[in-house]
Amino acid sequence: MSLLFEEIDSQDSPLGEISLRRRRMPAFGDRDIYEVKLGDEFLMSSMFVDAEEALSTLGLASVQGDNLSVVVGGLGLGYTAVAALKDSRIDELLVVDALDTVISWHEKELVPLGKTLNADPRNRYILGSFFDLATDPLTGFDPDDHGKQFDAILLDIDHSPSEFLNASNAGFYTTENLTLMASQLKPHGVFAMWSQNLPDSGFEALLNTVFESVNSHIVSFYNPFQNSESTNSVYVCVTGANNDQAKAPDLA
Repeated sequence: MSLLFEEIDSQDSPLGEISLRRRRMPAFGDRDIYEVKLGDEFLMSSMFVDAEEALSTLGLASVQGDNLSVVVGGLGLGYTAVAALKDSRIDELLVVDALDTVISWHEKELVPLGKTLNADPRNRYILGSFFDLATDPLTGFDPDDHGKQFDAILLDIDHSPSEFLNASNAGFYTTENLTLMASQLKPHGVFAMWSQNLPDSGFEALLNTVFESVNSHIVSFYNPFQNSESTNSVYVCVTGANNDQAKAPDLA
């Protein structure tokens, strides 16, 4: 094994081969950098986590009350989940991921934040498709409490609302399916979503067909590879006081 590079694990998945790698780049200091690849595509790196953490901090900042129940869609390297657990108001966090390989990396503590997540009794891993669960409110995200409503849903799976990790995810981004997801939020509940791109006015308009308020935030961070600032964005949406979507639509 090279001191500068190690492939920790590589497994087949329904989306293709997914691999976890660790590397050191002397120019960036004495630290391990963790990367996840899907096939030849880089999905995430521990070098760039500002926006993933901001997804939690910005989303939860809009949530009212205490004793919060929160869903995170997409486990990744765990940064969104760990940032959420820093909010002392959270009673339970359900982290949904479709790939058992990714959940296993955390359970076996092959990634640095696995130990933090495993040690926190508020955290629970849910193996399943976020998009399937989001659009099935009668079942919902919690296998132990079907139809349960949550204070916040934080989503970081697709690259953007128009660039998908899997082409089948495209069908989620409609008024109908976003409304099905919103029905799993309490009144004044929050849906927040990460995107690698600047805010998209068309997607903001779509969100406004479902939520009472929609705000977009640009998150800037230093990119040492380009020696310049890079940007991602976070959409934060809030349901109304009555949340007309709070009752699952009649699908009969």
